[in-house]
Amino acid sequence: MATAPTINSGRLRQLLDGINRFGASAGGFNRPGFSDADMAVRDFFAAEMERDGLVVFRDGANSVFGRFGPADGPCIMAGSHLDTVVDGGAFDGALGVAVALECVRAMKEVGIVPATPIEVAATSEEEGRFGGMLGSQAMAGLVTREWLDTAVDADGLRLTDAMAGQGLNPESVLTSVRPRGSVKSFLELHIEQGPVLEREGIAIGLPTGATGIINLQVTLSGVANHSGTTPMEMRADAFAGLAEIAVNIPALIEEAGSGRITIGKVELQPNHPHTVPGEAVFSVIIRDGDEAVMDTLNRRFAEVAAVVAKRHRLGLSIEQMSVIPPVGFDPGLVALLEEEAARFELPAMRMISGAGHDAQTMMSLCPSAMIFVPSRDGISHAPQEFSEWSDIEKGAELMLAALVRLSAQPTI
Repeated sequence: MATAPTINSGRLRQLLDGINRFGASAGGFNRPGFSDADMAVRDFFAAEMERDGLVVFRDGANSVFGRFGPADGPCIMAGSHLDTVVDGGAFDGALGVAVALECVRAMKEVGIVPATPIEVAATSEEEGRFGGMLGSQAMAGLVTREWLDTAVDADGLRLTDAMAGQGLNPESVLTSVRPRGSVKSFLELHIEQGPVLEREGIAIGLPTGATGIINLQVTLSGVANHSGTTPMEMRADAFAGLAEIAVNIPALIEEAGSGRITIGKVELQPNHPHTVPGEAVFSVIIRDGDEAVMDTLNRRFAEVAAVVAKRHRLGLSIEQMSVIPPVGFDPGLVALLEEEAARFELPAMRMISGAGHDAQTMMSLCPSAMIFVPSRDGISHAPQEFSEWSDIEKGAELMLAALVRLSAQPTI
C-alpha cells in the first residue's frame, strides 16, 4: 500500500509565488481576464502541469486543465481561477489552483494512481470583468450567444474583442460545454474573503451554499453646467442623485431583512472641479442567499432610483448585466469534507459563502463543494489580502484527503 500523501508546504508556497509573479505591482496583483498577464500566467501554469506529467489542454474559454490518472472516463475536478480584480490580492483564486496541483503532486510523490482521474482546473475570467464567471459557465453550458455577443467590461470593451485581441476565437466558448456525467464532482479551496472563521477561531469553513449576484449598470443623466452660475435649485446634478440613492441603501437592506447592495465603480462626466456633473454611470451589485430577497432588492432599488431621479430632474437607465442565482452545494460532498476534517481533528463549521465562486456555477453540471480557509481581518480583493500558512496547510491537507478518497473508486 502506498504511503499516505502529505502536502509539501514549501513546494506549495513556491508555486503560489510563481503564479503571483504575473501581474504583480506596488498596488497589488493585476490579472484581469484576457489581459496580457492573465494569458501569461496560464502559459506558466500549463507548463508546470506538463512538467508533472499531466495531460494538459485548454477549452474554448481559455480555461486550463491537467488530467492525472486514466485517460478515459469521468473525472474528479479540483481548482479555482487565476484571474484577479484590478489591484487584487495574492490568494483569491490562485491559492485554490495551486492547492489542487499540489494535491496531485503529493499523490504522485507516493505512487498513488487514482482509479478515477483527477483534473486540475484553472478556470478563466471568474472575477466577472465581463459580468459572469466565463470558464465555469462555459463548462456548464450556461453561456448563450446573446450574452457572448453583448458582454462588455466596465470600460465598454466587448468580451469578443478582448478574446480576439489575444488570438482566441470567441465562438469556441459555445463549444466548451462538458457533457453531462463527464465530471463526477468539483471541489474548490478558497480563502473565505470574510471575517467569520478568524473571529470564531476555526480553521476550516464548509460552505453549504453561495449567495447569488445581480450585476446592474445604472446611468443618471442630467445637465452639465457651470458650478458658480447655476443655482442649486435649478441643477440637474447627476452626482447628487447618485449620492441620495446611495444613502437609501441601508434602509432597503433593513426593509428586506437581509442582503447586500454595493456601489463599487462610479464614473462622472465631465468630471471637472467647476462643473455640475451631467452624467453618473455606476455599478450596483446585489447579493443574497435567497433568490426572492435578491428579486425584492432589485425591484425596490429600481423604485427608489426612479423617485430620486425624478426629484433631481434626471434621466434614469438601469441595465441588468448579469444574474447568478444563489446555489446550495452538494450535501453529500459537504458531509464527506466534514468527515475528513473530523478524522484530522480539524475544527470546521458550516457556513454560507457571501461571495460568488466557480463551484456554484459548476453545481448545474455536477455535485460541487468548497473548503474555506480564514482571511486575516476578512480582507479580500485588496493588496492586504492574507491567509496564514498554518491555516492554508490545514485546508490543503483536507483537500488532499478528499481527492484521495473520491478518486480511489473507479467510475462504473
